[in-house]
Amino acid sequence: MDPVLAAAACGVLGLLIVAAAAVLVVRSALHGTESKDRAGILGAVAEVVRAVRGKR
Repeated sequence: MDPVLAAAACGVLGLLIVAAAAVLVVRSALHGTESKDRAGILGAVAEVVRAVRGKR
């Protein structure tokens, strides 16, 4: 396999894993919460995703 293609595939796979993990965290965090708490939870999850991706 071409090394460039392998690196691109790993990058895409990593992005899909992070996206799936973020969706699962949001679903579990929002389960059973009141609507007034949802904005704070989503903000906190966004901060965690940014930290994991290294954008912070």
